[in-house]
Amino acid sequence: MIEVGCCGFPKAKKEYYTHFGVVEVQQTFYHPPRVETCEKWRAQAPLGFEFALKAWQLMTHAPSSPTYRRLRMEIEKPNRYGFFRPTDEVLVAWEKTKEIARALEAHIVLFQRPISFPPTKEHIADMHAFFQAIERDGLLFAWEPRGEWEEEQIEGLCQELDLTHGVDLFQHPPVYGEIAYFRLYGIGGYRYHYTDEDLGRLVHWCREYEEGYCLFNNMTMFEDALRMKEVIGE
Repeated sequence: MIEVGCCGFPKAKKEYYTHFGVVEVQQTFYHPPRVETCEKWRAQAPLGFEFALKAWQLMTHAPSSPTYRRLRMEIEKPNRYGFFRPTDEVLVAWEKTKEIARALEAHIVLFQRPISFPPTKEHIADMHAFFQAIERDGLLFAWEPRGEWEEEQIEGLCQELDLTHGVDLFQHPPVYGEIAYFRLYGIGGYRYHYTDEDLGRLVHWCREYEEGYCLFNNMTMFEDALRMKEVIGE
């Protein structure tokens, strides 16, 4: 099974639902929408439509990240947020993310690691403490490391913490996971438009897995995702 969709809604939700069966919600990363809003999205989506979501940045990114400009709350103690620190503030952010996941009836939560999170002993220890402290409630966790991490470090942490390696397949194959979870940023950058040859290769790679998600996150994500579905059909 290969599920194809986008990171976020590049079109109106009603139109998006007619073409795809999955979306990775991005608003939950910057500042989670209200639970009532998520329940409305769930009610409006077709039966069987799947929501994945990106975990709130308060858990993964430090307040120095430019993404915090879209956060609709004040941060009083910056050193207690981000980088998987097992602080009360970070654990509260997880509870909020889990509440949103429940409202959307989501199955997958993606944790994106910022580039400014190198594999130090402190960071690895904080990851262990965080993931061992939280309740998953049946959710599957995907982790997208970026930057200096070695393949052995990624594989080891994914095994120890039961994480699926989220990755752009054109940059690196996944090293561990219950499923394949691919986030496609464009070869060389956001403006890249995937060719038919690219999509054919992608489908070939995906068919090595029993279950896979391909979520486009480039400028032409909607069009490229549609074309990939055509390639799968062929």
